[in-house]
Amino acid sequence: MSRDADRKHVTDALVGEWAALDRLLTGLTDAEWTRPTCLPGWRVTDVVAHLIGTESMLAGEPVPETGVDVSALPHVRNDIAAVNEQWVTALREQEPAAMLARFRDVTSRRAEMLAGMSDAEFGAPSWTPAGQATYGRFMQIRIYDCYLHEQDVRAAVGRPGNEDGPAADAAVDEAARALGFVVGKRAAAPDGSTVLFDLTGPVRRGLAVKVDGRARLVDGAAGEPTTALRLPSTLFLRLCGGRTTAHDSVEVAGDRELGRRVLDNLAFTI
Repeated sequence: MSRDADRKHVTDALVGEWAALDRLLTGLTDAEWTRPTCLPGWRVTDVVAHLIGTESMLAGEPVPETGVDVSALPHVRNDIAAVNEQWVTALREQEPAAMLARFRDVTSRRAEMLAGMSDAEFGAPSWTPAGQATYGRFMQIRIYDCYLHEQDVRAAVGRPGNEDGPAADAAVDEAARALGFVVGKRAAAPDGSTVLFDLTGPVRRGLAVKVDGRARLVDGAAGEPTTALRLPSTLFLRLCGGRTTAHDSVEVAGDRELGRRVLDNLAFTI
């Protein structure tokens, strides 16, 4: 894939995800905006405030000064979380209509920014939540973050949907990047083992992690995997995002103890 096609693929998926969020938020009642989500301390409106805040900062806006010390909140565990919470605090009393208008405004401006970027700008070195990389890599992470938060809202208001398509595919790809760390480091899978994640849909994917000196994704498992985990892609993403610990419905074949360790340690974001 050319650099231009890659840039277009990423930006189209991100802008498409903002459109999906817009459609979802447009249909919510005022009461649904106040529903608690699975994220500690955050209602639906707080999730939207976080999304507004991140895109506002990327558009060049400063973090609001609220005068509130958010560092004492139990779910604020690092500097990134503290910045997120400042935006949530600043927008906490905004009415749903004002929040939706602000979300539309900032995502519209961000879409224009992305459309006007050159390949060189998109590939330029940049800070990202996963460390120093490129601006384009940051945008890949933005798709993952926005998609997970869309699903957080859907879970809170009982409106499932948008479980496949470009953003869902990109979110699974992003989660797959962490599987070597999860399997090898956190679950301590033994050398020579292979763990297969069989995603049954709506996003269908077979993700094999082989431990051979180090744990890494491979194109396919040679022979039978040591452990195979069969589950829907939406549940996979919620487990990876720390949104749930309920994995009783996951089908585990092979080494069940290793499978349990992998599932217990699958959350790498929250």
